[in-house]
Amino acid sequence: MTEKSKRVGLAICYDYHDYGSMLQAYATQVTVEEMGWDSEALNINSIKSSMRKRKIKYFLKNIFDFSVVKEKWQIVKKRLKIKSNKKFKKNISLRDASFTKFYNEHFKTSREFSDWGDLMKECNDYSAVIVGSDQLWLPSNIAADYYTLSFVPEDVKKISYATSFGIPKIVKSQRKIARKFLSRIEYLSARELSGCKIIKDFTDRDVPLVCDPALLLDSAQWDRVATPDRIIQDKYIFCYFMGNNPWQREFVKKLKAKTGYKIVALLHLDQVILSDEQYVDYAPYNISPADFLSLVKHAEYVCTDSFHGTVFSVIYSKPFFTFKRFSEKATLSTNTRIYSLLEKLNLQDRLMTEKYNLEDNVLKQIDFNAVHKLIEDFRNSSYLYLKQALES
Repeated sequence: MTEKSKRVGLAICYDYHDYGSMLQAYATQVTVEEMGWDSEALNINSIKSSMRKRKIKYFLKNIFDFSVVKEKWQIVKKRLKIKSNKKFKKNISLRDASFTKFYNEHFKTSREFSDWGDLMKECNDYSAVIVGSDQLWLPSNIAADYYTLSFVPEDVKKISYATSFGIPKIVKSQRKIARKFLSRIEYLSARELSGCKIIKDFTDRDVPLVCDPALLLDSAQWDRVATPDRIIQDKYIFCYFMGNNPWQREFVKKLKAKTGYKIVALLHLDQVILSDEQYVDYAPYNISPADFLSLVKHAEYVCTDSFHGTVFSVIYSKPFFTFKRFSEKATLSTNTRIYSLLEKLNLQDRLMTEKYNLEDNVLKQIDFNAVHKLIEDFRNSSYLYLKQALES
């Protein structure tokens, strides 16, 4: 192999302070390295301001879409809370420091590129550039035009691994852009069936459904990075909620009354939800992604509206309840990724609705032997796709 053919650039979301995003990015790099490639996450710190301006322009064009405005207003409210409340700022700072420590210790990154031209030039020294996974093809990210791999030269191999559109269809204003950038990527795959359909519609190519990078690693591999000790000594229900849906918290309180277990929750993740502070027994903030894995591993139950909350519950064979985060009418709804995962693993009955019967669901056991057999098959076919794409 020449030196170039050993190098792979990763357009992954490795430094965003979200547990699922950072852990799936970690799994992507670990998997590529274990395949024998010298990989590095692309350091785009100097380009982020340019990407942010493009995103703002997109959101301003959609200022009259209520669901978009509502979602983004929550981010603004959280930033205002950080500025105005010292205790809240301290807590969020503890969480941010835990994230920063994790990615400094666990990611291998490239040099920082000065501008888009510098990034494009560096790509000539890679055998391939991989984009994935997570919701990197959301409308705002397509507008930012980084995860589209438009900066990668024509003669450098472009691979999409499990990249998610997040939403069930491409917005009308981006259809021409989507057709163009998808057509440039030689190896396409998707994490959801809806993503496979979108790619088929725009490129007329049948592409494989592959697993989220987190599922490429089994529990033993995740244990290598997870905090080894229990963080909470009591038996507990672990709550990982991103959205604000009060009935879901009522479910948790009834589960606590039924089992006697404490409630442990990570609060104020994507938005500030003050009412959440009333139903929990433990709400730690200095929780790194490694600690997050430990919290899932040692829980008696997991309640979540998060895709990756569901993924890690399955990896660690934890009884779990998954909830919809968004209404079906929400423009930014990302419910499709949860539907696709649960369908693939034959776990549709773990998706809770407001008509749930707690007694039936608490007593119902999950056949994790059958689930892990499905995961193993899914993992093997996904691993083979990525390996063949790199080696072709």
